[in-house]
Amino acid sequence: MIKVRKYLHQIPEIGFKEFKTSSFIKSKLKEFGYEVEITAKTGIIAFIKGKTTGEAIAFRADMDGLMINEDSEIDFSSEHPGRMHACGHDGHMAVLLGLAMFLSRLNNINKDILLIFQPAEEGPGGANIIVNEGILDKYNVKYIFGLHIFPEIKEGKIGIASGPIMAQSGEFDIFINSKNSHGAMPHLGIDGIYISSLLIQSYQSIISRNIDPNETAVLTIGKISGGSARNIIAGKIKLEGTIRAFNLDIYNKIKSRIHEINKGIELMYHINIDTQIRDFYPPVINDKYLYNIVKKSLSSKEVIEMEPLMISEDFSYYQEKIAGFFFLLGSKNEIKGYDYPLHSSKFNFDEKILLTGLKTYIKILKTLKIT
Repeated sequence: MIKVRKYLHQIPEIGFKEFKTSSFIKSKLKEFGYEVEITAKTGIIAFIKGKTTGEAIAFRADMDGLMINEDSEIDFSSEHPGRMHACGHDGHMAVLLGLAMFLSRLNNINKDILLIFQPAEEGPGGANIIVNEGILDKYNVKYIFGLHIFPEIKEGKIGIASGPIMAQSGEFDIFINSKNSHGAMPHLGIDGIYISSLLIQSYQSIISRNIDPNETAVLTIGKISGGSARNIIAGKIKLEGTIRAFNLDIYNKIKSRIHEINKGIELMYHINIDTQIRDFYPPVINDKYLYNIVKKSLSSKEVIEMEPLMISEDFSYYQEKIAGFFFLLGSKNEIKGYDYPLHSSKFNFDEKILLTGLKTYIKILKTLKIT
């Protein structure tokens, strides 16, 4: 697994262009004796037939890297400037290939198992394509498991949660089309900067005044741009932001309120506001039965109960179709400097956690009485 991880780390590829990665995974699976199937352009499927057919258990690893320039001193750093495995997907693939090797050596497997190497988790969402291609239906997958290396919890610990663990995400662009004028004659214009300030204040009231305090949601405006000079009333302003929530009704309510506020401001100031909201991944919601299976598989010393995180993951598309469980594989080790966040140019981890991930998968299979 260490050798595999180090090789994959050197060849990061972005979503649906994981050609070298896909070829390497395919060769390894064939080396272990598997027939492979291509899915979602560059994705790889390996099927293991069990003694009792009819239902399958799936395990998934994501394959893609990020458009980040690696800033590390490791001897297996990215060979491609501007691309990096900064989110641990190289580790996820290594764990799943480790599981593939382990299963290839067993004589008796009680149920069918499907291994999914999925492209484009970072965007636009390879999981959704795999679901739409009918892979889960074809192999009659009942449960699916996945993991993510996570530097916010201690190395070797497993972070679990029942119910929501990651949020629905979306992003928005707000284009304010008002009217320019000379800064000395503001009455001849309609001030886009002033209007943007009204929108920002109004958006901030959505969470505090329209959402149940017992619910959790985030609306963040991270970028504002516009105007042409210090002495000109700005005519065009752009706001860029993100929405996060665990409850789809809450998420949709936030979107609805943005549209309503924008419509009201349009009427008040006789301007046009173009609202563009793009929905991304649904919330990751862990099945309660599978949560109990995972908890039963691990000792209390291994487990950390997680509060839901506002980050997102396209593993959620599988969970919309079937019961699934997603857990976090701790990688934080401050002594060794493995405490940089996900998507950092310095992100790294000790490969010994790969064995922790593999053992967790094996323990789950044993608890489910599949191996």
